[in-house]
Amino acid sequence: MSVRIVRLGSPRGKGEGLRIGTVRRPPRGVPKSQFATRDWYDVWYPNLAPSAETVALAHAANTDAHWQAFERKYRAEMSTPDNTRTIQLLAALSRHADFSVGCYCEDETRCHRSILRQLLRDAGADIR
Repeated sequence: MSVRIVRLGSPRGKGEGLRIGTVRRPPRGVPKSQFATRDWYDVWYPNLAPSAETVALAHAANTDAHWQAFERKYRAEMSTPDNTRTIQLLAALSRHADFSVGCYCEDETRCHRSILRQLLRDAGADIR
């Protein structure tokens, strides 16, 4: 059992399980009824997405220093009690079920999911 960190919209991997979209907005131009069948996500959970203000920092990050500012801000958002509990819950579930969390970004190294991966790992998640 494990959690996978994925790019939403990419083909699902074997055994990937339930796909959770940790994005601020649903995919544009896709009917809600087709989110799962088009490999976007099964469940939308924007609580783990960066705030709109923090997303703007990520989009403007053209240097390592800018990216680090985004990372600090996103980590601060994820350190609230509700988000900390969600991350702990997902970490615990990863030891008993297969599921995935993801975002739309092409490059995971410049996406909040790279930070989310580390937060889940730090919480004891079994990450594949």
